[in-house]
Amino acid sequence: MRKTALVTGSTSGIGRAAAELLAARGLHVVVSGRNAERGADVVRAIRAAGGTADFVRADLRDEASARDLAGAALAIGGGRVDVLVNSAGIFPFGPTAATTAEGFDEVFDVNVKAPYFLVAALAPGMAEHGDGAIVNVTTMVAEFGAAGMGLYGSTKAALVLLTKSWAAEFGPSGVRVNAVSPGPTRTEGTAAMGEGLDQLAAAGPAGRPGTASEIAEAIVFLATDAASFVHGAVLPVDGGRIAV
Repeated sequence: MRKTALVTGSTSGIGRAAAELLAARGLHVVVSGRNAERGADVVRAIRAAGGTADFVRADLRDEASARDLAGAALAIGGGRVDVLVNSAGIFPFGPTAATTAEGFDEVFDVNVKAPYFLVAALAPGMAEHGDGAIVNVTTMVAEFGAAGMGLYGSTKAALVLLTKSWAAEFGPSGVRVNAVSPGPTRTEGTAAMGEGLDQLAAAGPAGRPGTASEIAEAIVFLATDAASFVHGAVLPVDGGRIAV
């Protein structure tokens, strides 16, 4: 039976690369994001390459949208979602004093609340079947302080703790929960950083930004049986930035 994977934020960047790679590995991928046109493009690309995919639009701004997406994915998967990749996220940078309450809530809603309630909706079903994998996408700035990145980094630090807590909660039932921690990565979302991305990446041993496909390889490793004995891990894929 073909397994089903739900990948949030998969209309571009790391999420899209992960969706395409999971489809290439034989999973039926539920592509999700806010932009229906880009979602249809990802689905077309996957199908053209011989894979299987469907698109579900979701903005993931509250519990209801997360649970609605989970329900749609379960319907597409015939009552099962075997892999959940929480890749959707927003990353505004800026000084603490300039942060509004609305902006604060928006970042935590997308980066923490949505993954939380997707796991709440899907992990129990995985546990009932005795099998499943959840991969959260965090960031290197969840591990150290960086000026202007406190809000974004704190949401991902919360996701790191949740990764470990969920591993403890669902691991005994056969559900593996892990995370990938990317460093500077060249995607559509980071294009606005310009040379700043290269300067940030220059601090690591690799000396360059990563690519979405490089991050996706790590996601797929943790999502598949190659990582069958890996629980509660946070895998840095950051060009060695964590080492310096």
